[in-house]
Amino acid sequence: MSTHQAVPLPLVGMTGFDVGLTEEEQSIQHAMHRFAREVMRPLGQEIDRLPAEQAYLPGSPFWDYHLEFQKLGFSPDAMTDLPADQAAKLEGLVVEEMAWGDAGLTVSSGAGAMPITLAKASGSQELIDLCEGKLGCWVATQPDRGSDGLTLYSEERHPGSKGNKGNLQAVFKGDEIIINGQSSAWVSNGAVAEVALMDIVADYGDGFFDEDGSTYGCNIVVPLDIKGVSRGKPLEKLGKRSLPQGEIYFDNVRIPRRFAVATRDDYELKHAYAWAQAGTAMSHIATGLSRAAFELALGYIHERKQGGALLAKHQLTQFRLGGMGTKVEAIRAMARHVAHYTKCSPRPHPYFTAAGKAFCCSELMNVVNEALQLFGGAGLTKEYPIEKLFRDARAMQIEDGENNILQMHYGYLLSQLHQQEGWGRF
Repeated sequence: MSTHQAVPLPLVGMTGFDVGLTEEEQSIQHAMHRFAREVMRPLGQEIDRLPAEQAYLPGSPFWDYHLEFQKLGFSPDAMTDLPADQAAKLEGLVVEEMAWGDAGLTVSSGAGAMPITLAKASGSQELIDLCEGKLGCWVATQPDRGSDGLTLYSEERHPGSKGNKGNLQAVFKGDEIIINGQSSAWVSNGAVAEVALMDIVADYGDGFFDEDGSTYGCNIVVPLDIKGVSRGKPLEKLGKRSLPQGEIYFDNVRIPRRFAVATRDDYELKHAYAWAQAGTAMSHIATGLSRAAFELALGYIHERKQGGALLAKHQLTQFRLGGMGTKVEAIRAMARHVAHYTKCSPRPHPYFTAAGKAFCCSELMNVVNEALQLFGGAGLTKEYPIEKLFRDARAMQIEDGENNILQMHYGYLLSQLHQQEGWGRF
């Protein structure tokens, strides 16, 4: 008889190798997981199967989700009232669970809160009343201005070139702002939103460009039920089909100048800050989606037999499973680190947030790809939910900034820190 004491299995939390959560945090985490499992995942799968023109009509499962989400009494903008470290931690717990349920619906809730979040930050009661209780969207890309909208420094452009003013501009005249042009088809909630936060190029009376060739910009809140606003059809797309996206057109749309929350003098700083803060959610979404794919594969290999044994009994499968599990933990660690730094640093930067998004989403794709591979041919069919997760993960390699472009900006930032502040020379 062996006298060796067996090594006990480690203590793990619901999501993985996680310790240090308070009882309240665990309660929130479990409540959000129940909501994700019972509401988000089934509704997301139902929406995914519908044609885009039917998926977001009144009475559709999309609106059922938002009705149920409101009943939770939780809003993404509520976290702005918490201390920074608590907000960072809570954001990670909540968004990961939501994305485990459905990534597209998670983005819809986050984008939906952008106008009210900026309205509250502005302190304008008029804007708060305008946005309260309404589903919002964030208009930041146009057909000819996609990745160009992510460039913060004129030195990043090719010598002699100007910034890209795109297809949608605001002209400030007296007490009015006049908006003309169209957004891209990739505006999250664009097909259904009631109010928009617009992040666009502006002319304050002396043109769209400064002396360096960079564009002036503005952040403005725009109700979408006013004269001159129209919509395109909801976008029919590969992944994240539970997220309604589509063009918004503006034909001489006029709003009061007081609807601007950032203008010529403070736009660049507010734009960078908003991008840094809002962008952390994408890394948490990658965490939840990668975990969902990993768990599906984990369950499948303990059911499927090949070679005379369960897949889980084969060493090669165990090796692959270990690689996937490691990546999920790494994605979560990076997502939480970026969120904590961004919310707690006195001087955060969107290029670091972007680097986190690029890393987390790239590793997400690796996890989901391997998970589908373990399913074999079955994973290519709509009978198994891994097929949907694969499509959703593919969208995240481009959404909210194409990964290679984001890594490029981060590389530029690291070089500037070395040149200007001596970082890395110690």
